[in-house]
Amino acid sequence: QVQLVESGGGLVQPGGSLRLSCAASGSIFSIYAMGWHRQAPGKQRDLVATITGGGSTNYADSVKGRFTISRDNARNTVYLQMNSLKPEDTAVYYCSAKKFAYTPWNYWGQGTQVTVSA
Repeated sequence: QVQLVESGGGLVQPGGSLRLSCAASGSIFSIYAMGWHRQAPGKQRDLVATITGGGSTNYADSVKGRFTISRDNARNTVYLQMNSLKPEDTAVYYCSAKKFAYTPWNYWGQGTQVTVSA
């Protein structure tokens, strides 16, 4: 099993920046990819960014050019650097992991709140 713990959320003004962290533990060698999802109140949970063990990244169009996903393999940690934040980025952000390329995301963190407001 894999355990994921997010941190780094908080309140930030529009145009500001935050960096989210996700620490992975357990059967980390079984992870094919990790990602970040977000869910606003009353909305579905959407994929924000992904990164594979080989370092390949993908981003949702809504965050492309503003967010960067990265890894620190020594610390088993994935980061989401969020710049130029907008009020529409307000959501609970969830760290996720999967064992295979074309399967559902089967591990989830508890979520961390990001609020972008003036």
